[in-house]
Amino acid sequence: MKLKQISVFLENRPGHVNHICRVLAKNNIDIATLTLADTAEFGLLRLIIREWEKAVAVLESEGCAVNVTDVMAIEVPDTPGGLANVLAIAEQGGLSVEYMYAFSLGNSDTAQLVFRFGDMEKAATCFGEAGINVLAAVEFYR
Repeated sequence: MKLKQISVFLENRPGHVNHICRVLAKNNIDIATLTLADTAEFGLLRLIIREWEKAVAVLESEGCAVNVTDVMAIEVPDTPGGLANVLAIAEQGGLSVEYMYAFSLGNSDTAQLVFRFGDMEKAATCFGEAGINVLAAVEFYR
């Protein structure tokens, strides 16, 4: 039910995100999804990669500061209110959302939401009881 997410800390300078992508591409590592956030001092690139252990090793060998975190992906109908319904379940369960990102594929009627909750086990239970599809890794990477 949990996915491994890689976080890479980046300097705020031109080409740094491209460097990470080139390193992964050179090592034949495919990115399933990513998000990028920044502060005044640094950027934070969060990636979900099937071969996450290989990606960590490759990035660390390039001198990158990498952290691995558990996240959860859920699948909901790609309709107005889909996210609001999920957030209502989280609120009712007393779950705090540390961060999230989402994507949908144009040929699908579902959206995938990636979450980091304060209590990942409780989140899995709450969503499972509510009938929300918590994606296993094999489903996520299909």
